[in-house]
Amino acid sequence: HSLDFWRVLSLHNSSSSSHHLPMFRTVKLCRALAPLGDRILVRRAAKEVQTAGGIYLPADKAKDPNEGEVVSVGPGERDVTGTLHPPTLSSGDKVLLPEYGGIKISIEDEELFLFRESDILGKFE
Repeated sequence: HSLDFWRVLSLHNSSSSSHHLPMFRTVKLCRALAPLGDRILVRRAAKEVQTAGGIYLPADKAKDPNEGEVVSVGPGERDVTGTLHPPTLSSGDKVLLPEYGGIKISIEDEELFLFRESDILGKFE
């Protein structure tokens, strides 16, 4: 059965309650993320810890790669007339990312980045 908001709030705030009912279930809800608008969810490529000359770098000193793989895409952007413009990218595409930017998101111990489609520099063929 469903609980109304005030009952959930009172259960959450009561310290004499024998069970704990969390107010928000964000840990369980964040398992899948569908981007909105023209946003693109990207997994950056792994950091390169060896230079072209064969020298190994510490992982924290290695440069973040500017390549990534598209994990999921939003439905697209609407213009002022309401026309939906679908994204040109799709899941699985390999893309060129800007050096800085994007919103870092952690989902199930995985680090992903959310970009607007216009911020992505290119797509590898």
